[in-house]
Amino acid sequence: MVGVSCALALQKRGFTVTLIDRREPGSETSYGNAGVISRSSIVPLNNPSLWQSLPAYLRNDHAAIRYRLGHLLRNPGWILRFLAEARPSRLAPRIAALDSLTSHALPMHKQWMAEAGVSQRLRETGWLKLWRSEAGPEKAKAEQLWFEDHSVRSEPLDRQALSGLEPDLNPIFTAGLWHKDSASVDWPQAVVAAYAAMFAARGGRIVQAVVAGLSATPSGWKADTEAGPFNAAIAVIAFGPWSADFLKPLGLDVPLNVERGYHRHYRAEDGRKLGRPLHDVEASYMLAPMERGYRLTSGVELAHRDAPSNHAQIDQVLPSAREAFALGEQVETTTWRGARPTLPDSLPMIGEAPRKPGLWLAFGNQHIGFSTGPVTGEILAALVTGETPPADPAPFSPRRYLK
Repeated sequence: MVGVSCALALQKRGFTVTLIDRREPGSETSYGNAGVISRSSIVPLNNPSLWQSLPAYLRNDHAAIRYRLGHLLRNPGWILRFLAEARPSRLAPRIAALDSLTSHALPMHKQWMAEAGVSQRLRETGWLKLWRSEAGPEKAKAEQLWFEDHSVRSEPLDRQALSGLEPDLNPIFTAGLWHKDSASVDWPQAVVAAYAAMFAARGGRIVQAVVAGLSATPSGWKADTEAGPFNAAIAVIAFGPWSADFLKPLGLDVPLNVERGYHRHYRAEDGRKLGRPLHDVEASYMLAPMERGYRLTSGVELAHRDAPSNHAQIDQVLPSAREAFALGEQVETTTWRGARPTLPDSLPMIGEAPRKPGLWLAFGNQHIGFSTGPVTGEILAALVTGETPPADPAPFSPRRYLK
């Protein structure tokens, strides 16, 4: 999503753009999300409440977060920086930065989806955060007031209101919070593919090839690929969790790690339906209606990007999801795995690389890359052309980590 968005935003400003990807656009990290275009995703995972949950997470049996000890031991710097960002003093500026991105997410997607002819994939029904515990109503109300202070619309729901909104949801939840300023799509990959097709229809070039490396030239940058070399005045690195691999040989050591996640699709029993994605807080999963069934997504796994899969988390949440909604048989026999690219402060890196004129960076959007891809592209393209970006680019500057 981020790479295609950057290509579209630059093309709109008159650039001739070549988009190089080893797979079809939307087939990697952007494929496996809950499809939510989220206005309310403004609180980073590493916020002060993480400290309260840390003892439970350290047992390494929680559905929300699992880790591979060897991976953590090989990346102590990233872990320490990630935890340091959970200090209360670091929260407000990061919330403001994320808010500046998510406030543009839905309006930009609506415009682009209309232009790409895929508006039928958009559901403007929001998403639900659900609680099972007796403290649910109090928590829902507190969060609603907090979001109201940040100009994000939400509505607390009691058991009866939940049943009215989602009649096929089993009545096991004490409360919910309906995030009304958000939307969702029925197949994220199809939306990215539609944006890519729009880019190609407007004269953009898409090359499916493995990129072996990037090097500076007297006139700009050269990408060496299995399809041959490509030269350009500027280069944009938007390789998601693979971005750091291409920058390290250039002397740019980016503290990029990944939060892995898994999903499966299930059919609903007896014609049951959900009108929007839901997040079961205490059971630590999301369930989203998709074109090919109901997508069940797991929590975070801190492991090397390419380590073998571990299905423990998604296996753990499946019984809870079936308690909540009548899921039937699995649609596919495989379990999808992906890696969300995350920097220690949970903010993306958007801007020109230090000491590398013409090399631009756009990655690290963690869990909200699908939502914030278009605004990321617009910020980057505005910086390239000297325009005023739609959001303050300072919090996303590469110079906060690269010198």
